[in-house]
Amino acid sequence: MDAAAAFGRVLRRARRRAGLTQEQLGLEADLRRTYVSLLELGQQQPSLTTILKLATALQHQPGELVDLVVSEMEKVANGN
Repeated sequence: MDAAAAFGRVLRRARRRAGLTQEQLGLEADLRRTYVSLLELGQQQPSLTTILKLATALQHQPGELVDLVVSEMEKVANGN
């Protein structure tokens, strides 16, 4: 699994846990809903600025999101 796909999975889980729609997350993070969708689908890779915006909107530390992406990639690589 590549980083973009792993980030998308992590982002979708975090957004749902926060009880936000893509539209709501986009508004909170000052991003378009369509861009949030592309990120969740793994079709776009976020910039550092985007990661910072999303982390703030989701009330996570940016590094926490990155750690979750690394864990997701390792989980898939190990067949879990």
